[in-house]
Amino acid sequence: MIATGSEVTPLPPVPVDNSVGKIVDSTGALDIPTIPSKMAVIGGGVIGLEMGSVWSRLGTEVTVIEFMDRLCPAMDVELTKKFQTTLKKQGFKFKMKTKVTESKVTEGGVELTMEPSKGGEEKKDEYDIVLVATGRRPYTEGLNLDNMGIQTDALGRIAVDEHFRTAVPSIYAIGDCIDGPMLAHKAEEEGIAAVETMAGFAGHVNYDAIPGVIYTYPEVASVGKTEEELKEAGVTYNKGSFPFAANSRARANGSSEGFVKVLADASTDRIVGVHILGPNAGEMIAEGVIGMEYGASSEDIARTCHAHPTLSEAFKEACMDTYDKPI
Repeated sequence: MIATGSEVTPLPPVPVDNSVGKIVDSTGALDIPTIPSKMAVIGGGVIGLEMGSVWSRLGTEVTVIEFMDRLCPAMDVELTKKFQTTLKKQGFKFKMKTKVTESKVTEGGVELTMEPSKGGEEKKDEYDIVLVATGRRPYTEGLNLDNMGIQTDALGRIAVDEHFRTAVPSIYAIGDCIDGPMLAHKAEEEGIAAVETMAGFAGHVNYDAIPGVIYTYPEVASVGKTEEELKEAGVTYNKGSFPFAANSRARANGSSEGFVKVLADASTDRIVGVHILGPNAGEMIAEGVIGMEYGASSEDIARTCHAHPTLSEAFKEACMDTYDKPI
């Protein structure tokens, strides 16, 4: 079984050197010896926002430089817009639709040259530390795959069938080095399913019920389809949401930013997507995952008793809003 994972995707204009400690990747960001005054995070994805959130809470002025026009482009638009607003309140700065064309390590830090994504006037800024977080790529180099007759795609991912077999039937591949979200828990499920298949059982992974979590504060969590994906597929749906500002435990804890949003098929009421921004979102999303795994409707969860006072009541209320109305 090939389970070699992934590595940081290099950004040629901004070469990482963790040993120097001025231009770092997500590993080097954990070893910065002092709290920098200013940090640039190149890439508005999960890893960059998580690392930036840590340093922001320690007192660093964090600027996120993102090529696209919004954060985490694969996630729900309403969710990421609110997420960006929340981070701005915490002191984050954002340079959207911006690309970095050059970097220069100086005695005091790093000078970055930037311009609009579509081209235009260059601007320079200096930061104490630059974190390159522009994504990851499959770690498949040096495995001698070609000589074994195992194909990879344009992104370096190993091609497998629905049972995780490569072109060589006795060789399987899972995790970050194959297609799909680069998540540890996704790889775990694939590993179990692949071994079950090897042992003659029916291994299976439901990719529609793989949660994704951004471990910032507050957390962001999603599972299933976004509104944009449902619209593109022509699926009619009902939407319900509930703000943590109306949740007693969130208010008592002083952490009432965000909301729970539930999407359900309009004809069946079956839950097809859940999107959460708020305290303990990474734990709460599990309720949505198990509901989707077992084909629950929004009414099923809305009529399930949730303890009071808990954060999960916001999930119940969002489901009530989806099929009827919240309390």
